[in-house]
Amino acid sequence: MYIPPQFEEIAPDRIRAIMEMAPLATIVAQTGEGLIANHIPLLADSDGVLIGHVALANAMHKVMVEGQEVLVIFRGEDGYVSPNFYPSKPEHHRHVPTWNYQAVHAYGTIAFQHDERAKRAAVGMLTRDKERRLNGADAWRMADAPRDYLDAELAHIVALRIGVHRLLAKSKLSQNRDARDYKGAIAGLRASGKTVLAGEMEARLAARPDGEKA
Repeated sequence: MYIPPQFEEIAPDRIRAIMEMAPLATIVAQTGEGLIANHIPLLADSDGVLIGHVALANAMHKVMVEGQEVLVIFRGEDGYVSPNFYPSKPEHHRHVPTWNYQAVHAYGTIAFQHDERAKRAAVGMLTRDKERRLNGADAWRMADAPRDYLDAELAHIVALRIGVHRLLAKSKLSQNRDARDYKGAIAGLRASGKTVLAGEMEARLAARPDGEKA
């Protein structure tokens, strides 16, 4: 991933936030059948290991070599930035369209787990996180499902773990614009419905001196 210095994301908390905001990751791997890509929800545990599961019918756990390197892509919010967003545009017209976005590339080695304990842990980790965020005190729990039904469902999945050894993160959020045009980009993105992306940019306003480029 090409990352100009001004767009490089190095703060661990911000990198983790991008991954948590967009957990549906793309796992890319080279196999004997060529390149494959699968879209799998992944969450990082306290050690940074990515945890998830795939359907037993998904051939990825058969065509991939245990312990091989994979590329995991987390793509956060994105949005088109029009030159019309910039207040300075009428003054000199030296602007072109661009695209703001956030992305994380995680490189690591993958391992598949077929035992019931690992599968329960993978499903439990994902559902606890998402159900609490979505339903709060009314969160669905694995124990809510009949035991025989849950056992049958678990029999049709494979757990996976990806030990990450390298992270590359990019937040292209108009940091190369002066404060006036930066704020214009925020307003334009919000007006076009990209409220999450606009909010992320707005949250960074305090970190940049007014009138200077980031």
